[in-house]
Amino acid sequence: MMNFLTGSPQVFFFTGKGGVGKTSLSCAASVYLAGLGKKVLLVSTDPASNIGQVFGQTIGNRIMPIDGVDGLFALEIDPVDAARKVRERVVGPVRGVLPDDVVRGIEEQLSGACMVEIAAFGEFTELLTDGKILSEYDHVLFDTAPTGHTIRLLSLPGAWSNFIRDNPQGASCLGPLSGLEEQKEQYGETVKILADPDKTRLVLVARGQKSSLLEVLRTATELGTAGLSSEYLVINGLLPESEVKDDPLASAVYQSELRTLEEMEPSLSGFKVDRLPLKGYNIVGIDRLRALFSPEDEPVEWSPAISSREEQLSPSASGLDLAALIDALSDDGRGLVMMVGKGGVGKTTMAASIALGLSEKGFPVHLTTTDPAAHLLRTLPDAPSGLTISRIDPESETRKYRQLVMDEKGKGLDREGLLMLEEDLRSPCTEEIAVFQAFSRVIEESDTKFVVVDTAPTGHTLLLLDATGAYHREVLRYSKGESQKTTPMARLQDPEKTKIIVVSLLETTPVLEALSLEADLIRAGIEPWGWIFNNSLCASKTQSPLLRKRALSEQFLWDETRKKIRKPVALVGMQESEPLGKLKLLDLAGEKGAFSGS
Repeated sequence: MMNFLTGSPQVFFFTGKGGVGKTSLSCAASVYLAGLGKKVLLVSTDPASNIGQVFGQTIGNRIMPIDGVDGLFALEIDPVDAARKVRERVVGPVRGVLPDDVVRGIEEQLSGACMVEIAAFGEFTELLTDGKILSEYDHVLFDTAPTGHTIRLLSLPGAWSNFIRDNPQGASCLGPLSGLEEQKEQYGETVKILADPDKTRLVLVARGQKSSLLEVLRTATELGTAGLSSEYLVINGLLPESEVKDDPLASAVYQSELRTLEEMEPSLSGFKVDRLPLKGYNIVGIDRLRALFSPEDEPVEWSPAISSREEQLSPSASGLDLAALIDALSDDGRGLVMMVGKGGVGKTTMAASIALGLSEKGFPVHLTTTDPAAHLLRTLPDAPSGLTISRIDPESETRKYRQLVMDEKGKGLDREGLLMLEEDLRSPCTEEIAVFQAFSRVIEESDTKFVVVDTAPTGHTLLLLDATGAYHREVLRYSKGESQKTTPMARLQDPEKTKIIVVSLLETTPVLEALSLEADLIRAGIEPWGWIFNNSLCASKTQSPLLRKRALSEQFLWDETRKKIRKPVALVGMQESEPLGKLKLLDLAGEKGAFSGS
């Protein structure tokens, strides 16, 4: 019995970064609870929801029974459509009544990823506060829980509605909330339900890597700040010891996970921890969902077709190596190179490897990070003299930005206005904007050298800045009408000056999230230049039966995803040891991984 399923409360929330197995876990838990004779509702709030794929049936934005599982129902909330409806509900009545520039300002405040996030929260608050739903179902499970970011936003006082209206150059992303004042009471009731451990269980999901577990700890802290406790942790996808025999890669992965868990044990002591072994197959279909909590993997079912396919596992057979990607980047002799992607996909390693490769070609390079964890110096402690490494410290930059805004925007405000401005600056989006401004100062160097950025601003931040236009417009105002080409956003939108590289893993959820991120960037006017699929098994030489089955799943996903990406794509194989230091990073850059031109 899994710890997180004991003494089951009515409501479950599964949260964690992309690719850790939230969807598989929430689907398997819902099947398990339904198997106990309970009536269960499974809800996804993920814009790229794939619970329909897991169950092999179309679900969509209405409650549907799941075929083959008595008592189980599912619903996929569409956050993008929810955001559109909220936006129209607010803007519709004033369109044609207020001046066009005022209407555009309202639409800007109700655009971007914050609006999508908050609209999704609004959809499931209706579920949680709907007495009929809670009385009809024994359990309600949510795949993709609200983030601490959302909870903190919704917990802020409601007086900012008028403040934002009167201060259109507001500093944060509170705009999306200005049209939702009538739902404030409902939000408050939902937060109370989330914070009640007798009613709700928050389940954190991670992998057995240090970066993933550190992310879980950060999430737990953020949720704790918002008043939510999270004492249940599932560490998913651990390689069984039985796979290490006669396979260096499997042995290295197993030993790495073992060391990580031993090292992190003191930090995880406050959690009730479940450990789930890695499966050799994708968790799709009722039978596999029922088997997820079993320690055994299903038997290998070889066939001539699979054997033939397995001989061609590596897509790198006819491709170039990662060095070709660096060669392509070096053609311009200078410019901005940005790694974008979700946490845990290897952006730091890829950024360090690319920066080092460019430096080895004789170019001056500045490698920087906006990651609060700042792992660059650990990744590359022996950087050559031509490679500068720096860090943008979010805490320091946020503090300076808040003071700057108070000094500039606070002039002429009365006491109430100053208090509201201070409240606005406590929004979690303030840090994102502060970091973006610091990042903007660094990227000016890319006119004369290569600037490689690890953990660049997310599509969320870029949409926020592009939608509200606050920083963009202020720069233009202060430059007295000079060309838009002077702004950082314009630089990011210029493919001749900026090369955006999307980093992902060859797993279903990370790929879907990466495609969603690419769409966010394109909507912000920023076209990614290329992709890197990191940590790939199908580009490795593993002989482990379980890992080779995983590699086969990657191969199918590679074939499908490659059709959707009309850009250069590199494939970097899983390494036997973490690539730290100059020699290993150079080796990584020159390995026989695939590079596929557009």
